[in-house]
Amino acid sequence: MAANDQISTKILNVLGEPLELCSCEPLTGWYRDGFCKTDASDLGQHTVCCVMSESFLRYSKAQGNDLTTPMPEFGFPGLKPGDHWCLCAPRWKEAYEDGMAPLVRLNATVLPVKQEFIGRG
Repeated sequence: MAANDQISTKILNVLGEPLELCSCEPLTGWYRDGFCKTDASDLGQHTVCCVMSESFLRYSKAQGNDLTTPMPEFGFPGLKPGDHWCLCAPRWKEAYEDGMAPLVRLNATVLPVKQEFIGRG
């Protein structure tokens, strides 16, 4: 993948810089293009690029969202610790409030997420 393909120059990250790629292996994002960008039809707001941890994957499964089991019919390989993945902003916030949030890659997280969580908590 070329360096230019790893940056979305029209969309800003939470640092106010061009949004960077979250992951292509596994392929993530609402558009399945590797970026955590979204549109009005994405009710889950898949905008937070996170580094998966064993504890978060267990937490997510316990909450009813199994991210580890492959689902080939949807092109989903299942996630493992260390994978990068675009999480739903409300799910990340829930995990944060429960002390289970995975690390966030700010350079690959979309700007509106920051405003959503400022001053809350």
